[in-house]
Amino acid sequence: MPPNSYHIRTMTRDELDVAMAWATSEGWNPGLHDADCFHRTDPDGFFMGFIGDEPIASISAVKYGESFGFIGFYIVKPSFRGQGYGLTLWNAALEYLKGRNIGLDGVVAQQDNYVKSGFHLAHRNIRYAGVGHGKAHDSACVPLAQVPTETVIAYDRRFFPGERGQFTRCWITQPGSHAVGIIQEQALVGYGVLRPSQNGHKIGPLFANTAPIADELFRDLRARVPQGSSFYLDVPQGNEAAVALVERYAMDHKFETARMYTLKDPKLPLNQIFGITTFELG
Repeated sequence: MPPNSYHIRTMTRDELDVAMAWATSEGWNPGLHDADCFHRTDPDGFFMGFIGDEPIASISAVKYGESFGFIGFYIVKPSFRGQGYGLTLWNAALEYLKGRNIGLDGVVAQQDNYVKSGFHLAHRNIRYAGVGHGKAHDSACVPLAQVPTETVIAYDRRFFPGERGQFTRCWITQPGSHAVGIIQEQALVGYGVLRPSQNGHKIGPLFANTAPIADELFRDLRARVPQGSSFYLDVPQGNEAAVALVERYAMDHKFETARMYTLKDPKLPLNQIFGITTFELG
């Protein structure tokens, strides 16, 4: 039972940076500029647990639209684990998202606990790591800045359970990032974003109508990774073409998570999701 001095409140933007640092320590490798986009999506959806003035636990419970929410950043400082602090914070996050279908990407060690809280497995995501070549690539891709933002938001909506236009606007314009798309017959048929992370770079999302389009986007983004630098892609295991893509480019399996939901599996088109956006916010 947590002591009476333990209390929970909404994080400030600066306190989200503390949670980002904890995520880095856990090996999650968040993007260097992710926090701004995360916080803008739902400033009230980030919670921190304190003993006195000391932050000891974090969680995000971000609302999307009217009916979906996503949980991430569930971290308790190691010396405070197993004492009930995390569970109290977890319950506060669930209460904030009450009545919504809730998703998360659960690490292996916590998946049984998520099942006890009513979550059900939809599919597994696998993080793969590669090494950049820093070589120019003749590409059919165009800078996403040349595509109307509302077109990108409408395309992105096909691959996510809730409305996230504000998040997408921020995500595709992060400092130091490269966002590219492919246009065919005047329609957007795929897009991807490469962004700097604490260690190397990350690709996410990578959405495409077909495997060849995904391959073209992937090669364009990989060419922008400096030679010898690591990069990462989080792939839904159920997309066989995505798994074939990372194997074709000799990327290494690092770890996996479970995408889980409470009320229902939204049945996203996994065959067109070659890389999820982020484990933290979906």
